[in-house]
Amino acid sequence: MIDPVKLKAWAFADIVHSYGTDDTLRYALALGLGRDPTDAAQLKFVNDTVAGMPLALPTLAVVLGFPGSWMQDPATGIDFAQIVHGEEKVVWHRPLPASGTVVARHRVTRIVDKGPGRGATVTYDKVLFDQASGEPLATVTHTTFARGNGGFATEAVPGDAAPEASRPVPQRAPDMVVDIPTLPQQALLYRLCADRNPLHSDPEVARAAGFERPILHGLCTWGIAGHAVLAHACGNDPARLKSLFARFSAPVFPGETLRVEMHREGPHDLYFRARVPARDRTVLDHGHARIDA
Repeated sequence: MIDPVKLKAWAFADIVHSYGTDDTLRYALALGLGRDPTDAAQLKFVNDTVAGMPLALPTLAVVLGFPGSWMQDPATGIDFAQIVHGEEKVVWHRPLPASGTVVARHRVTRIVDKGPGRGATVTYDKVLFDQASGEPLATVTHTTFARGNGGFATEAVPGDAAPEASRPVPQRAPDMVVDIPTLPQQALLYRLCADRNPLHSDPEVARAAGFERPILHGLCTWGIAGHAVLAHACGNDPARLKSLFARFSAPVFPGETLRVEMHREGPHDLYFRARVPARDRTVLDHGHARIDA
């Protein structure tokens, strides 16, 4: 069972992560960029033969300073077998360099008890600092739905209040619709960037988990949607994308086509969802991006 006082005080060591342009290129390729190797806009992120290139995709922040599967530690009280990724948000303080060394500092920020049989949410922040300057680069907020951990709150230790609900995507017709085919080997590529969970690579493990075949990493789907926002609402300028949020609602199978539906609300706000039209499933919802005009 979760002890919220203990979990909120969970001690994370600073993670120092050095990365090079090869890592930046690999991440962009793992999201499917370079599908058209003559597209100058995509080549900005996957070609290093031009001065000043590649640019780092902003969403690279989610794989830098990865803390590992710390929730698997029995001392957390979390039923690790019952967790799923709930939401992801990044706020960028400045564009990421294409190579460098970052220091990642993590802390648990919110634990919400949804009640017995209803699970709990555990949210932790990762702040990335440039090691050389000490300046913050990005704040990554990761929310996990711990399906097996509801009912821990007491009168003495009530747990945290639920955050303000994210705004749903408008019901009107989207302003922009982009169809993006994923690659059959997309999960095998993305696992080279961070998460080596065999759920994304081993058919037997996937079937044991209830899936017909390996599924795409949620953060790969999130990154693909993030690139759609960057390309179609920010002119492929990483400095214009200030924040990105989405809620995970269903898995994607590699090889499926994603449809990203985007709604502009004034000069700075964009709401989006991602769907798999072939299965009529929404896979990312409540998406929101903050953009510099």
